[in-house]
Amino acid sequence: MRLVILGTGPFAVPAFGGLFETAHEIAALVTRPLEPARGRELPAAGPLRDLAHAHGTPIFDPPDINGPDALATLQSCQADLLVVCDYGQILSAKALAAARLGGLNVHGSLLPKYRGAAPIHWAIYHGEKETGVSVIHMTPRVDAGPLVAQARTEIGPDETAVELETRLAEIGAWLVRRAIDSLESGRLEALPQDHAQASKAPRLKRTDGLIDWGRPAAAIRNQVRAFEPWPKTYTYWHRPGAKPIRLILGPVSAVDSPQPGAAPGVVLEAGQDRLVVGAGQGALALSSVQPAGKRMLPVAEFLRGNRVRPGERLGPE
Repeated sequence: MRLVILGTGPFAVPAFGGLFETAHEIAALVTRPLEPARGRELPAAGPLRDLAHAHGTPIFDPPDINGPDALATLQSCQADLLVVCDYGQILSAKALAAARLGGLNVHGSLLPKYRGAAPIHWAIYHGEKETGVSVIHMTPRVDAGPLVAQARTEIGPDETAVELETRLAEIGAWLVRRAIDSLESGRLEALPQDHAQASKAPRLKRTDGLIDWGRPAAAIRNQVRAFEPWPKTYTYWHRPGAKPIRLILGPVSAVDSPQPGAAPGVVLEAGQDRLVVGAGQGALALSSVQPAGKRMLPVAEFLRGNRVRPGERLGPE
């Protein structure tokens, strides 16, 4: 089949790399435009653009995939199928109609759970034990089209969003090839999603990383695992007689509180290589922290340079 692939982020790399190795014809890569950070040059092209260049595949990067120029470009590709993964824009009905068979989307959750831009992060944040990859036949409604393929996997108890995304991307690469082959042979079955079971996975914001110490220690630990590599998980150390210092947390462990009933966010232990903070249920033992403007420090090194006392508080600024 003649395919147009649409993707921008790293989750799409294995899927699209695998498609280049099949007998299918890749007519074009559609991706988001390169945008410089404020005061900086354009970023490097990235692995998806590199893949397309290596195979001599045209690259289109319209600012609006649903604009008239972009629609004309899609139509000119005369594709049988659009394959969308980690693209970053919502395709209109007109855009989907530019391909003879519409579009398939590869999504990193067990739809209808976690529809949206950050399904992997929110699944870990909410303590899910299982997740997976779904391939759907696309409709203009975000992540709501009928399911054509799905694969499940357990989430490791210590797995971060970065690690889980890497695994799910490889699963998605295999799954979308299977779905395309089934579609080409006329054996593809589509099952409607149960919209009543849908949940949202909105795009992450910097403020999502702020710790609410009133939550259980296990839930905060999930937050630390979930919000890698961005926005990270952070809090503020309130020092007596000084301005609060922002601290980004490295890996943490949920432990029994040495002072049951202590207020959430209170430092319960601070000495040598031990920094324990109370939570709404249990406590967190911190292994490393990154003070604002500095590198990530092992707790022992941080405590040598910073006098943290039991009874001091961590919390919002």
